[in-house]
Amino acid sequence: MDADRELTLLGGLSASAFMRRHWQRRPLLVRNALPGALAGVDRARLFALAASEGVDSRLVVRSGRRWSLRRGPIAPTTLPARAKAWTLLVQGVDLHDDQAHRLLTRFRFVADARLDDVMCSWASDGGGVGPHVDSYDVFLLQTAGRRRWRVGRVRDARLRDDVPLRMLAEFVPSDEWLLEPGDMLYLPPGWGHDGVAVGECITTSIGFRAPAAAELAVALLERIADDVRDRADEASRVDARRYCDAGAAPVARPARIPDELAEFADAAIDRALADRALRGRALGEVLSEPKAGTWFERGKGRLGARGLALDRGTRMLYDDRFVFINGEAIRAGGADATLMRRLADDRRLDAKSVAQASAAARALLAEWLRAGWCVQPGDRFDDDGESP
Repeated sequence: MDADRELTLLGGLSASAFMRRHWQRRPLLVRNALPGALAGVDRARLFALAASEGVDSRLVVRSGRRWSLRRGPIAPTTLPARAKAWTLLVQGVDLHDDQAHRLLTRFRFVADARLDDVMCSWASDGGGVGPHVDSYDVFLLQTAGRRRWRVGRVRDARLRDDVPLRMLAEFVPSDEWLLEPGDMLYLPPGWGHDGVAVGECITTSIGFRAPAAAELAVALLERIADDVRDRADEASRVDARRYCDAGAAPVARPARIPDELAEFADAAIDRALADRALRGRALGEVLSEPKAGTWFERGKGRLGARGLALDRGTRMLYDDRFVFINGEAIRAGGADATLMRRLADDRRLDAKSVAQASAAARALLAEWLRAGWCVQPGDRFDDDGESP
C-alpha cells in the first residue's frame, strides 16, 4: 500500500502520519471512519456464533456494582433477554465471517505479525465490561447503535478484587465521546477506557498482538529445544562433543555438581542459542501459528485457472531466509521465494503466477490447497485483496 496516501478510516491521515503521530502514543477519534462496516454481522449473527462450539464467547452482566461472567458456548435461549446492562462478546469473528476478515485486512498498514483479530460485542442499554486497560493497541469501531466512551491515561493500575473481570479499581477519565455508527476510536496501550451502550449497540474491536517478553521467550525456547531434539540422532555427525572428565581428581563431596560439568552445559546452551538462523526460524514459526481454535476444511480442488488465495485462518509471514505458514518454516530462494513472499503480502496469487511457478513451488501450493490453508477464488473463502 501507499503509506503516504490519505485514508478515510484514519480521518484523512496517511498510514505513515498515523504511525508517527498516534501509534502507541495518543488516541485518535475518527468520525464516519468506516460507514456501513460489518452490516452483515448483526445481533442474530453474533448470537449464532456465540452458541457455536469452537467460538470464544463471553457473557457479562452488570447489576449495580455486581458483575457476572459466563463463558461460551452460550445458547440464545439462555441470554438475559429482559435484563439491562449485559454484553455478549464474540472473539475471532474474522475466522468465521468473510466480511470481518476483510475488515481486518484494512489495517495491514501494521505488520501482519502484530495483527490479532476482530472481536464484536452486542450490548443492551447500559451494557459494557467496566473501566479497564489493555496492554495492546486497539481500534474501537461502532458498527451499530451508539456507545459512550470515557478515556484517560491510567495512573493507578490496581484492579478490583470483587469482580470476575480485570476492572480498574479507580479510573479518572480525561475525555468522553459518544460514538455513532461508522465512528472509530484508536487507543494505544496503557489508556484506560470504559464504554457504555446507549440503547442496543454493536461495537467491533480490531486488536493487535503484543507478546510479553517472558511468554515469547518460553515459546521460542520450546521451538529451539524441539529442533535440537530432532537433531540429537545425528549427534555423531553434527556435534560429537560429549562431557569428559579424564584426569579428574577424586571428590570429597560427591553430591556437588562439578564446575566443569556446569560449564559444559552452559557452553551447549550457548551454542544452541548462538545460531541466528535457528532463532529466526523459531520466531517465524511462533508468530505464524494460527489463532487458537482455528480449523481448516480440507480442500478437494486442484491448482487451476482460477489462481488461489490464503484461507482467512492462515497466517503467512517471511524473513530473509524462510517463508512461514501456520507454524511451519520453508526455506526459499530465488523466484520461488519471490512468489511465496508475494502470496504472503497479497494473500492471493493469480492464475498466471501459479502457472509460472516451479514444479517444487506448485507441489507446495497444491499441498496447502489440500490442507485447506489455501482456497480457490469462489470457494469457501475468497480473500478479495481489498487494500486499505
